[in-house]
Amino acid sequence: MEETAHQIYGDAFYGESYGTRHTKRPPRRGPHHAETVGTGMGGGQEVPTPVFHATLTGILLAQLVSQKPFQRLAGFINGMFQSYAPLLHGYYRSTMEALYDWNPNLPRHFNLFTSVFAAATFNFGPRTITFPHLDFANLAWGWCSITALGLFNPDKGGHLILWDLRLVIRFPPGSTIFIPSAILRHSNVAIQEGETRYSFTQFTPAGIFRFLYNGCKTEKSVNERCMTAAEKSQRAQDRVNCWSDGLKMFSTWDVAFE
Repeated sequence: MEETAHQIYGDAFYGESYGTRHTKRPPRRGPHHAETVGTGMGGGQEVPTPVFHATLTGILLAQLVSQKPFQRLAGFINGMFQSYAPLLHGYYRSTMEALYDWNPNLPRHFNLFTSVFAAATFNFGPRTITFPHLDFANLAWGWCSITALGLFNPDKGGHLILWDLRLVIRFPPGSTIFIPSAILRHSNVAIQEGETRYSFTQFTPAGIFRFLYNGCKTEKSVNERCMTAAEKSQRAQDRVNCWSDGLKMFSTWDVAFE
């Protein structure tokens, strides 16, 4: 599967249909080509919105998502998410179910049996190297999955760095990790000359969770309407409890495998 995914990425990067990428602003996470599929919110949108692409790029990304290696990879990641953090996984799944109930026409790059994330990013490399960064638009206690792909020597490069934890993790091709990417600064080490490294990440923007919590409204529109004292008090208490409620969704080893 890893070799097939590597070939797909290579075809995507070098194919003629991907030749317009240089006109876009380089991603802030690193000097590599990247495209996101799925649904987003947080860039000024008033409602959850499909990620827009030029026609040819959209066709290419649809082809990538439909490939068996990525379908299987997403399914494997989903299974690991459900196994190691069942409560958090359930929260993500119920959120996506509510989102699709609100708007059944939103794109589904993977079905909910394959992935409970709202969006996925293909980092095309071909030498994907990320700067230390936070994905601050994601849910603070939520998880982002990161999968390394390509052909490189993991003993000499491609290591994952979690700066706040002071960890450098050997991260060979085919490896997947879940991290709360909104609060843990992360990056990866460069690889050797002549090698390739790509990555596949999945996440759900915090704006989607907030939108659904607000009854499918923006934070601004909710705050502008007249609320009773009880409603204001409840919202204030929800904010206080938000972090602790999120931490309760993490599982200890005995709970996850009871």
